[in-house]
Amino acid sequence: MRYYKPIEIARALNISTSALRHYESWDIVPIPERGENGYRLYTHVHLAYFRCLRALFAGFGVSVASQVLRLLRDSDLDAALWLVNREQAQLHHEKQVADQTLALLRDPELPLAPNKKLKSRMSIGEVAALTDVQASAIRHWEKEGLLRPDRDPENGYRLFTPTHVRQILLIRTLRRTVYFLDRMKEIVQSVDHHSFEKARKVYEDALLSIHERNRRQYEGAYQMVELCRTIGLWQRPPVC
Repeated sequence: MRYYKPIEIARALNISTSALRHYESWDIVPIPERGENGYRLYTHVHLAYFRCLRALFAGFGVSVASQVLRLLRDSDLDAALWLVNREQAQLHHEKQVADQTLALLRDPELPLAPNKKLKSRMSIGEVAALTDVQASAIRHWEKEGLLRPDRDPENGYRLFTPTHVRQILLIRTLRRTVYFLDRMKEIVQSVDHHSFEKARKVYEDALLSIHERNRRQYEGAYQMVELCRTIGLWQRPPVC
């Protein structure tokens, strides 16, 4: 069996040897044997684990990647696959929302909710249901100054307009992209003033970011299958 030095693995993945030790400490890759000199002896299995780990990190984030690798370590392939499937389904839903919002920014005359007549003033529960955003998130965005709903003079309850709905849909996607709070406020407020061009351009860039995440997720899924084949968890279906 061929053994790899830590520096060989690190160079292949363009990371440091300290990163390899860091990943080992997370208990998500097999512990390597040690040579007579005390150095780690990595195998092709470790290389597959590290490649999978790096690809999953890029596509799904550290938390999900760690969960997937622990499931594979425990030979629970189906649970790992369904976890990845859930994350891809969430990204697909996010893209659907992004497509809808971009269409609304390109044509402000489009109805926010087809086949449904919107009220000119809506409660926080109504806009939460309409945008599929938690009411707590909407309150948080108001606290950060991203939203400025009116208040009912009689009971003090928040009152949202169709413009607020557009803003909430916009924030929902932009919060998953790297934007500073002040920049977010500027973009969201442009919608408030019916100046959609700036928001459209930013949103198109955000949609490109979603496309990139989708590609990274597929690369992560591919490396996961390669790892499963390496460790004997992936069996090819019989050819009919």
